[in-house]
Amino acid sequence: MNKLARHAVAILVLGALCPPLLAFAAEPQPTHEFSLDNGLKVIVREDHRAPVVVSQLWYKVGSSYETPGQTGLSHALEHMMFKGSRKLGPGEASRILRELGAEENAFTSDDYTAYYQVLARDRLAVALELEADRLASLKLPADEFEREIEVIKEERRLRTDDKPSSKAFERFKAMAYPASGYHTPTIGWMADLERMSVAELRHWYQSWYVPNNATLVVVGDVGADEVKTLAQRYFGNIPSRPLPAAKAPRELAAPGERRLTLYLQTQLPSLLMGFNVPSLATAEQPRQVHALRLIATLLDGGYSARLPSHLEREQELVSGASAWYNAYARGDSLFMLSATPNVQTGKTLDQAEAGLWQELQDLQQNPPSAEELARVRAQVIAGLVFERDSITSQATAIGQLETVGLSWTLMDQELAELEAVTPADIQAAAKTFFTRERLSVAHVLPEEKRDE
Repeated sequence: MNKLARHAVAILVLGALCPPLLAFAAEPQPTHEFSLDNGLKVIVREDHRAPVVVSQLWYKVGSSYETPGQTGLSHALEHMMFKGSRKLGPGEASRILRELGAEENAFTSDDYTAYYQVLARDRLAVALELEADRLASLKLPADEFEREIEVIKEERRLRTDDKPSSKAFERFKAMAYPASGYHTPTIGWMADLERMSVAELRHWYQSWYVPNNATLVVVGDVGADEVKTLAQRYFGNIPSRPLPAAKAPRELAAPGERRLTLYLQTQLPSLLMGFNVPSLATAEQPRQVHALRLIATLLDGGYSARLPSHLEREQELVSGASAWYNAYARGDSLFMLSATPNVQTGKTLDQAEAGLWQELQDLQQNPPSAEELARVRAQVIAGLVFERDSITSQATAIGQLETVGLSWTLMDQELAELEAVTPADIQAAAKTFFTRERLSVAHVLPEEKRDE
C-alpha cells in the first residue's frame, strides 16, 4: 500500500467507519508490568481477539552505545544470536520455530536491539525457552563469526555503499549529529567491520546481554499470570550483572549551519535538510515534541499537505518532497526534510531549498488555521489507531518506549497529548527549532556533475 493509500484508509478509520477499532484504541488494553528478581522487566498486554501472541525481547544497546573504531558491534551480535547456544546448534532455534508455524526475526537500531516471535498462543513457552537459552548461553563460535562478518559486509555494500540514497543519508547523519553517538551507522563503518574480532563481540554480549538490561514484551491472547510463570521458569535463574555506564545521546543545542555536497551514482539531484531537535525523552516541554509530530504531517501528510500542494503542484518546484520526525529516540533527534527539484521545469537544488525554507517560515509567521490543524491531527490519530490494531505494533510501541527510557503508559496517553496541541503551539515550535543554527544540509548530485 503506498503512502497516499495509507492516509486515505486512516482517514476512513477515524471517520467512525470502524467504531470497534476506535473503541479499541480509545480504551487502553489490560496491561500488566512486573520485574523478576534478576531485573528483567516484563510487560504483558492482553488482546484476546485471536489465539495468537507476539513475544519480543528488547535490549538497551544499539549503535549509539558504540565507540569510534568499534562500530557495528550491536548489529553483528544480532546476526550471531542465531548461530547457536548451549542447547542448540546454528540455525536450530529458527528451524524449530518454522516447524511450529512461527514468524521470527530481529532488528537493531541506534538505541536498541530486539528479537521477536509471532506464534500460536499455546506455543509461547517454546519461544521464551529459546530466547532465554541464547540470553544465558550464546556460543559465538569463531568459524561462524568469520562467515557471518562477510555476510554483514556484503549487506553493507548492497544496502548502503551501492545504494546512493542510503549512502547520502548515512553521510548526512554523520554531519548532522556532531556531538552524539547517532552519527554512527547502525551497520558500522566498513573499516571497523574489516577489523572486528569475535573477542570484541563476546565482550559486547557479556556487557549488555543481561536480564537487567532487557525488557520482555508479550502481547496477545495471554494473561499476566501465565506469562509471569513462564518468564520465571525460563529467565528467572539467569543472573544479573553490573552494566556499563550509558548516558543518553545529547546534541549541541545550536551546532551552527553545516553543509555537505555529495557526488553519487544517481540520475537526479536531491536535497536533505535536518534540524537538531529534542525527542520526547529529552524535551523540557513535551508539547513541543507533539507539535513537531503534527508539523511533519501538516507538511507531508498526503495529497492535501503543504509540500505536495504548494511545491509540487502549484509551483512545480519539486518532483517530490517529504518531512519526517522520530519523537521516540533515547537522545536528541532530527526533524528531516527532503526534496528532489523538478528538473523538467529547470529547477535547481538551491531553488528547492529556498522553497522548503519558505514553507517553514510561513509556519513561523502564521499559525495554521484551526480547521487545518484539526484535519492534520485527525490524520495522525487515525494512523495510530490503524497501526495499533496489530498486536505486533502494540508490542513494538511498548518495547520502544521502555527501551529509550520512557514508559509504555505513554502509548495510551498520546491521543490526548496530540489533541492538546494548538495552532499557537505549532507556530512556537517552528520558531524555536527551524533555525539555521540547528540546520544541516546535504546536496546530492549525479557523479557526472562533479567537474561542472
